[in-house]
Amino acid sequence: MTSAYGVAAVTAVLRQVLNEGIINHNVSGVLGSTVITSVLAPDRVVPVSGSEASQLNLFLHRVSANSGWRNEGQPSRDSSGRRLGNPPLALDLHYLLSAYSSGDLHAEVLLGYATQWLHENPVLTRDAIRAALVPATPPGTSLERALQDSGLAEQIEMIKITPEYLDTEEMSKLWTATQSHMRPTVAYVATVVLLQADAPTRAPLPVLSRGPIDPVTHREAGIIVQVGLEPPLPTLEAVSPAGGQPVARLGEDVDLTGHHLEGAARTVLLGNDRFEIEESVAAAPGGGDALIRFNIATARAADFPVGVYRVGVQLVRPGEAAARTSNRLAMTLAPEMTGLPISVARDGAGTATFTINFFPALRAGQSVALVLGQQEYAPQPFTAPTTSLQFAIEDAPVAPAPGLLVRLRIDGIDSPIIDRSVTPPVFRNQRLVIA
Repeated sequence: MTSAYGVAAVTAVLRQVLNEGIINHNVSGVLGSTVITSVLAPDRVVPVSGSEASQLNLFLHRVSANSGWRNEGQPSRDSSGRRLGNPPLALDLHYLLSAYSSGDLHAEVLLGYATQWLHENPVLTRDAIRAALVPATPPGTSLERALQDSGLAEQIEMIKITPEYLDTEEMSKLWTATQSHMRPTVAYVATVVLLQADAPTRAPLPVLSRGPIDPVTHREAGIIVQVGLEPPLPTLEAVSPAGGQPVARLGEDVDLTGHHLEGAARTVLLGNDRFEIEESVAAAPGGGDALIRFNIATARAADFPVGVYRVGVQLVRPGEAAARTSNRLAMTLAPEMTGLPISVARDGAGTATFTINFFPALRAGQSVALVLGQQEYAPQPFTAPTTSLQFAIEDAPVAPAPGLLVRLRIDGIDSPIIDRSVTPPVFRNQRLVIA
């Protein structure tokens, strides 16, 4: 593939090819003047004061995505932002080849030779690319060395030059946009340039075998066909925190339901990409083939901050020796406040000052607020990590018993205030009384 210098390298090679065509056909001798190929915008070709020299100008006026290569390769990053690969950026380069001269018929001669030469050389060969990008005076400038090292000659697909039809209206718009006088012009498209980054990616391990090896025949078991819609693999279908809550809390049971969950060494895998957490928790005994229950102990609060986790299980199925890993589902771990309800008194200025204790600890970079009733309040300055926040609410509303419901919101995740274990559900006594 080609580096980001590939676009400039194509232009440099085309200029060299056109210059070679001029030399091979002795165009300069025929016209009686030195002929060059420039790569300028049309409004910069003819100097403001001075005569118009006989020359060709190659102008890159548009770059478009190549439809054949644009979907080649896997996405560059996964859902967590980690780089999976370096898919190529496939580009087509659209050029205007114009002829300039103050002499009679010189522009026509130049354009005729240029179009004939590109017709006879419709593909930029690898040898031609390498020869064109060699610095004129080694070691060359930094730009010449960058073009030489662009990798254009080594990309998997060669560059093809094809005439491109532009009608009168399109051509007129281009010359008007460049604010220059129109010259004899023909359009070409160079396809395809494959730009690719060289950033490190994740490389999966090779496959050793397709299934277990039969000890008698020494053959791989291969693909096993089983009648039914359920795959014969550990599969999670739902994550159910205790008490019918939509969020999990430290110290409370969480049920993972699915199928093919029976086995030995059952372990729950928990991952959080933001904090680069990959932890495991032993599953509770029992549960059977359709249920795994686990509990994140409050003693491990330092390992599990508030956030969204990927939950999966790992186990050894009956009759197998290797461990299998299930799919992953999302689980939200919420904060839990302690020491509520509390009562506070306003000072003479009407400010209510109090402390909220909670777990797990608030980490650096996490946002936090206290929702008191329906109003959100920011805490006093603090140093993370912390399990205690100080609040000072100016003009605090008087809230006699039973008080205002209190929710701690960390990264948009609220501590639960509804008891869903009863029917109908009721509010938990997470309240603040302000006198």
